[in-house]
Amino acid sequence: MTPKFSVVTISFNQAEFLQAAMDSVLSQTGVELEYIICDPGSDDGSRAIIEACEDPRVIRVFEPDDGPADGLNKGFARATGDIYYYVNSDDLVLPGAFARMAEYFERHPEVDVACGHAEVIDEKGALLRRVWSEPFHRYAVATGAHVQIQPATFIRSEAFRRAGGFDPEDRGNWDGSLLTSLFLAGARVEIVDAFLGAYRLHADSITMSGKLAERHYTNAVRNFERLMERPLEARDALSGRILRLKKHLRHPVRTWERVRKGPLFRSS
Repeated sequence: MTPKFSVVTISFNQAEFLQAAMDSVLSQTGVELEYIICDPGSDDGSRAIIEACEDPRVIRVFEPDDGPADGLNKGFARATGDIYYYVNSDDLVLPGAFARMAEYFERHPEVDVACGHAEVIDEKGALLRRVWSEPFHRYAVATGAHVQIQPATFIRSEAFRRAGGFDPEDRGNWDGSLLTSLFLAGARVEIVDAFLGAYRLHADSITMSGKLAERHYTNAVRNFERLMERPLEARDALSGRILRLKKHLRHPVRTWERVRKGPLFRSS
């Protein structure tokens, strides 16, 4: 049987982009889905947008949370589907992504987590560049040389539950922390060579503003220690740079796009 998708969006004061995010989910065809939208208290009109949606697949969660990771956990606690997916209120899932991933998981019952690639768009939805997920190799991920793209990641529900969901204490890199928890709980993580989601860059986005950079670094160190079961050492920074160089040499087209259009993530 075709798997059911449970989708969670955490919404907080991003009314400008929220409707597009919702439409990108609810316009998916060929699959059964439920859409859980969590808003802990927006005051910019976001709740009115959510309340105005009459689609019966929408489940509204209007209650306080203790940050994004806690909000996502609250959403997935209500999920009843086979495949979990989450998209931020300023990001998008691309057309046809759910149908493609339903077919993928049916053909690959051994895979627990599938990560695709994403487009990067601006405030108006115009394409800026592309970003790619890389294989979840333990040390490469621990050093930050390999990344997996959040709005293109799909997770089997049983794997999510085994991993314990999101770490509510992680306030800087809850996406990466979840993948580490999944990996440590025995999940098989694979890459799907397809563009499935879209990051939106705008003045207030976490990526563009760099406002969580310090927290992100702290959590990256913690993530390294979880994956490698030892403290981060000076030699690991050099190893990470070598691994990134090897990655760029393996994928010249991707590297050239990065050179021409610049990196996605702001470090400070």
